[in-house]
Formats: sequence, structure tokens, C-alpha cells
Amino acid sequence: MYIPQIQLTRLQSLCAPGKVIIVYGPRRVGKTTLMKKFLEKESGYLFVTGEDVFVGEYLASGSVEKLKEFVGDKTLLVVDEAQYIPSIGLNLKLIVDHLPHVRIIATGSSTFDLAKQVGEPLTGRKSVIKMYPVSQIELEHLETKAQTKSHLEARLLMGSYPEVITQAGDAAKIDYLHELVSSYLIRDILAFEGVQKSKKIIDLLILLAFQIGREVSHTELGNQLQLSRATTEKYLDLLEQTFVLVNIRGFSRNLRKEITKTSRYYFCDLGIRNALINNFNPLSRRSDVGELWENYLVMERIKKQEYQKIRSNNYFWRTYDQKEVDWVEEREGRLFGYEFKWDTVAKAPKLWLETYPEASFESINSSNYLPFVT
Repeated sequence: MYIPQIQLTRLQSLCAPGKVIIVYGPRRVGKTTLMKKFLEKESGYLFVTGEDVFVGEYLASGSVEKLKEFVGDKTLLVVDEAQYIPSIGLNLKLIVDHLPHVRIIATGSSTFDLAKQVGEPLTGRKSVIKMYPVSQIELEHLETKAQTKSHLEARLLMGSYPEVITQAGDAAKIDYLHELVSSYLIRDILAFEGVQKSKKIIDLLILLAFQIGREVSHTELGNQLQLSRATTEKYLDLLEQTFVLVNIRGFSRNLRKEITKTSRYYFCDLGIRNALINNFNPLSRRSDVGELWENYLVMERIKKQEYQKIRSNNYFWRTYDQKEVDWVEEREGRLFGYEFKWDTVAKAPKLWLETYPEASFESINSSNYLPFVT
């Protein structure tokens, strides 16, 4: 079963000679599927993977002649998992400069190395497409509203990876998620130089899994893991760059008592989070429904912003005396505040309205959430 991908249309519109399209996203999120669907209507292309040593010898060569030999008479070059190729940005620039008729697409399951390598060499020559696990926007044309409602619990428990959504049976989905954590998530993180303690990474993720929607102290996390603050921050940065976590900072414009220097972390996919703590119990037997709901809404909103090109700075708002707004968007010169509740309606904090009288406020729950995420 193929779930139509929103970014396919964007890829088709952006792919042009003299340009490099960079497609970022976690492993198994559907980047290769996106490429294959795109290539169904193409001819004269070369599809390679950066994990192939032979490919790396050519695409890391820095030699115009070798690159010309490699591309040959093809008019489209697709490089999957391009982050494994040293100096890939410089070599893609050489292709653009010396083979201007060639269109180029490069995908990566990490922004860390690939962004560093393609950033400066391809300034002004690249477009970036981000991919996430399947969004509700992509599913709304495949489901009725009744089906969406009936599938919501599964999305909170199993997440939204394509193979999770399309597989039948919870046992198969759980096995897949555990395999994804052990084989791919850790593999990508350990690929970075200087990261050797995979158990510490898992322990860090488990700690964060129990702190969704709460401010996180890097020093406190380091103390619990017996890691220095610097190492803890390095690991957290890697987890962001490999699409495991999203970091949201506190918002402040006026008050000294507003919390701004701490972060909240959310998981890019709830199935990964629940696999880490090995808890797939139904919502009726869980004490973390509020945290699951908040994480779900945050990630679906981020997907919506990316896919619909809504430019927004995202924050949470909280004061030292416990007044808070879960989600704050700064866009179009205005502030938009949202509070996330599973089955109740929240009222706007009086201090929020007094401090930011121009801001809006909306309570998002399981009865009214669809417009917020689609």
C-alpha cells in the first residue's frame, strides 16, 4: 500500500537543471519510496547509494573527469544516503558547474554531516525538502473522519512510520519498532565520530521519554547518566540531527519570571518513544495520555508547518509560578497560544492575556484537533 506523499509534488516542482535538491528525513520514513515514485515518470537517470564504496570513490574524488565519467549521458543523478560520501557537497557543486544540464537529488538520514558538507559549497544552488513519518495531512484523503477517530489511539501508541501504518497486527508493528530502534536509530548515531556509548544514548532517551512536556535540565540529565554537561548536550544535538528528537525553547518578551533557558524535548515519532520504554498498553491503562497527546500534536503541527510552508517560530511559555501555555507560535507578526488537553477544555492563563494582550489562545483536545494538524 502506497500512502501518497505530499513532498512528491514539491520534489517534482523543484527538480531542475543546475540545482541540487536535498531530501532530509529519518531512516525508513519513505525517502527511497519518494525517489522511486518520482522516477516512475523519469528516464535517463542514475540512482546510486552513498553506502556503496564504489560510488563513494567517484563521488568523493574531487575530479571533474571522474565525475563526468560516472554520470555519463544521464540527465538526472539521485544519490541516496549521501551523508556517507566525504566532501559530497563540493563534488555535487563540480557536477553542477561542469554538467549544468544534470538535475541532482541527494537524500540523507542525518542533517549533521550532510548539512555541513553541502551548506557552503551549494549556497544558492540547493533546495531542501524535509520528510517526517506519515502525517495526518497525508492520511486525510485515505480515511473517513470516523476512521481517523478510530485510528487515533493507534497513532499515539504505535506512531506513524509508513510500515507501521500499513502492517497488520500489533505484534508485527511492535517488533518492527524495536528493530528500528536497535538496528537503525543507534546505527545512525554511532556513525558519528566520538560516539561510542550506545547504552548512554538509550538511557538518555528513556529519561526524556518520561519528561515529555516538561522543562529539561542538561546538568541534571548529565548527573543522572554520569556524563558531563558537554557530552550530554552533544548527545542531545546528535539526537536532533538524526531526527529522533525535536527541541522547543521557552518564549519570553517581557517578564523576568518567564522561563527561557530550558528546553522541552519531543519525539519525532511516538512509536519510537513507546518502544524505548517498552510500553504499548492501551490508553485506558496508561498514566501518560496527556504526554502522548501533547507529543502527537506538536509533531503533527510541525509536519503541517513544513508541508504547507507555514513559517513560524515555535516555543512553549511558562513562568516560575507554574503559569504556562503548551505551544506558542510567533508568525505573521503575531503570537498564537495553544493549550493541549486530551478530553477537557483549557482556559487561557490570565497572566498570558495580560502580558500579551494581542495574542490569541485556543484549547486543542481530541474533539477539535483536526483543523490544527491538517
